[in-house]
Amino acid sequence: MFDNLVYGFDNHVDYRIREVVSMFTAYTPETAPAAARPTMEGVRRKLGHLPGAVALMAESPELLKGFLTANAIFEATDLDPIEREVVVLTVATRNGCHLCVAMHTATLTRHGATSDLIDALRAGAPLPDPRLDALRRFTTAVLDHRGAVPDAELRAFLDAGFRRRHALDVVLGVGTYTISTFANRLTDAPLDPPLAAYAWQPAACVDRA
Repeated sequence: MFDNLVYGFDNHVDYRIREVVSMFTAYTPETAPAAARPTMEGVRRKLGHLPGAVALMAESPELLKGFLTANAIFEATDLDPIEREVVVLTVATRNGCHLCVAMHTATLTRHGATSDLIDALRAGAPLPDPRLDALRRFTTAVLDHRGAVPDAELRAFLDAGFRRRHALDVVLGVGTYTISTFANRLTDAPLDPPLAAYAWQPAACVDRA
């Protein structure tokens, strides 16, 4: 989730107009709960700065450590980088997390994804690549059916060239980014300047086809 090339910490200006000021604190490693400090220091050493979302998640050391651990495991799955981003952006748009959509738009751009693919993912629309669209549809089905995906939809996913293990990898990604998107929305995590070019707002209607 957190990228040294595209994510900053210092600025807490959000592109959205908010009526309620966040009740959560953006901590530093010096002010955070003691149990969160080693995790925060590890992130800061790795990236050279502390992302704003990490500073806010530190309110719950267990959530922060749990998300970062789950994310590292998800990144080690058999899904390739573009496929993982399809899962993440499908969850992020569905859950309305402006920060995750912006951050993972930047990640897809860095991976060389086409603008047509990125635009479709941000819109929740069918993807131009049939295999990736099968992945998007399956991810949506996991969300819609709370895991109890109908056999026909699972079969369509497998017929697109994925394996049964990939179906479970998707579940891991959905779980990981449910943590992230919910936490970011709850804490009103900010959109920092390096991500401004990728800002996103949910459409009034999202295609679930």
